[in-house]
Amino acid sequence: MSTPQRPIGSGFGFDSTAADVLDGIDLSGRLALVTGGYSGIGLETTRALAAAGAHVVVPARRRATAEEALAGLDGVETDELDLADLASVRDFAERFLDTGRRIDLMINSAGIMACPETRVGPGWEAQFATNHLGHFALVNRLWPALAEGGGRVVSVSSRGHLRSGIRWDDVMFEHGYDKWEAYGQAKTANVLFAVRLDELAMGAPPRPSQGLREGRDAGVRTFALHPGGIITPLQRHVPREEQIANGWIDEDGNPSTAFPFKTPEQGAATQVWAATSPRLAGLGGVYCEDCDIAEPAGEDPEKGAYGVADHALDPEQAARLWTLSAELTGVDAFA
Repeated sequence: MSTPQRPIGSGFGFDSTAADVLDGIDLSGRLALVTGGYSGIGLETTRALAAAGAHVVVPARRRATAEEALAGLDGVETDELDLADLASVRDFAERFLDTGRRIDLMINSAGIMACPETRVGPGWEAQFATNHLGHFALVNRLWPALAEGGGRVVSVSSRGHLRSGIRWDDVMFEHGYDKWEAYGQAKTANVLFAVRLDELAMGAPPRPSQGLREGRDAGVRTFALHPGGIITPLQRHVPREEQIANGWIDEDGNPSTAFPFKTPEQGAATQVWAATSPRLAGLGGVYCEDCDIAEPAGEDPEKGAYGVADHALDPEQAARLWTLSAELTGVDAFA
């Protein structure tokens, strides 16, 4: 049964931190994998999970940088992983599976935003390739460890998904590049991935047109989310002038008081909540924000756009994207 896309009254909200949502939760003996877990909200996520007793694996494109950022944290290990390189994804997954460990929590937090037009692999647009395809391949390759853990997969999307659905006629932006539309498409892909993976993992019969075998009920549930607006290294590709024009920072480079920014500790809260909250037991395939299941997209005069767009929850779009992603990456744990 699909989970209704409506708030459940979690008791947490915009101001909650990752430590707040983990208060009273013991993660001892649990293994968490956090991509991007050494920078921005990913770093705060790693800190919070480790403080709650989890052993955290942080695969990183810049391993030396990750080890420096995570120095002094108990129960944290690093490895090498470049999400834009499918060979790197395969190699990391094989190394991890060889350890025989299960994954209880997986948070796909790594990503890039609004970068100049960049091509990776066989000419793929970098934001779609890194934010979506890399994580798609990683989850599918790690599926044996995830299925054994029977835990949760959390896909970090963004309110940016409201900018664009999947551009089926030009997914790779081969006919004109727009950095924000490309980011929006990649963030929509993150949500659709969660919708389809949850359906497959729970054994829902796939649509005949997709050519997929019925998934096995592994107990794995999947969530997507908007972490909130946070000033982190994610903004590194956005010129200072554009950040000022967007109202993100003032002329001195400080976060603007006119924009409802969260701290990194608050920004990590929703992904940690989605990965661990007992209130989400038996639920999945939904988009969250401010530490609760989000409402359908709307517009508020005070907080602007909010919620999740219909185009990011459409199960037919989700199944179509899964098929395309499997064809592009050559990986499908359910085929």
